[in-house]
Amino acid sequence: MNEDILAKLEQRLGRLHARQRLGIETDHEAQIFGQGLTFFHPENWYPTKSIIRGALKLTGLYWRARRNAERIVVRHNDIRFEDLPPLFDGFTILHISDMHVDMNEVAMQRLIELVGEMRYDLCVLTGDYRGKTFGPFEASLDGVARVRSHLRDPVYGVLGNHDTIQMVPGLEAMGIRMLINECEVIARADQRIHLAGIDDAHFYRMDNIEKAALQIPAGEFSILLSHTPEIYRQAAHANFNLMLSGHTHGGQLCLPGSIPITLESALPRRLGAGPWQYRNMIGYTSVGAGSSVVAVRLNCPPEITLHCLRRG
Repeated sequence: MNEDILAKLEQRLGRLHARQRLGIETDHEAQIFGQGLTFFHPENWYPTKSIIRGALKLTGLYWRARRNAERIVVRHNDIRFEDLPPLFDGFTILHISDMHVDMNEVAMQRLIELVGEMRYDLCVLTGDYRGKTFGPFEASLDGVARVRSHLRDPVYGVLGNHDTIQMVPGLEAMGIRMLINECEVIARADQRIHLAGIDDAHFYRMDNIEKAALQIPAGEFSILLSHTPEIYRQAAHANFNLMLSGHTHGGQLCLPGSIPITLESALPRRLGAGPWQYRNMIGYTSVGAGSSVVAVRLNCPPEITLHCLRRG
């Protein structure tokens, strides 16, 4: 453990949270069974890559799936809220998730080309910056930095289940405000909305929605960033208006009609990709800009999303 990173984490998060998160990472790093919201974690099982590649090659789909993983598309999602402050009508959020920057260099170059000319008011990154779930992370930070240099301010982010908390000082040094069970106010003149973000809720289980929402006054408009949408019930009952997530990759390898073979998460399938609603909360699950385990996709193109908030 780098002592300089530890000192920065303790200063940034407090000694207890920093050491608790690092301890849990050490205890459960690269674990295949148990821990987290699901029992089996195929991303940590070495044969998974060979099985996926072999199956795709046997069916003759491997190279098509490789090309698909490089073709990021831009989704547009208009959302209406009766209680959105009037000055935020038309407020646009660029949502990027699951970059896994060290998995596919061509896809990341395509991402850079897409975001270079985009116009938006806010950018959010909903976790999984690196490809592996353990080991060195410096190359991943370098990849994120290349993308970050083409993003407009402000940029906010949360950690995913592939990310170590040791990445936080590096991510914030490049201008990404990481929300780790924290909340920020976004203001326009005398009106405001609240943007909260939680630590990983899928594998490390370090999320704390209560702490993140503590400073949000009752009745004020709020958005929650969570890497996984699996905590949708808790978020809805905490009265968030909108939740933006990723994690599922939409299944990544899907049957025709974008039907996922598996979502690798404890989640109803209707919440696995795109827009959805639970009680009074609207949600969106990004299928991600990158790929997990193997850089392949079928019937589930990688995406970035422009969410436009509308009043009414």
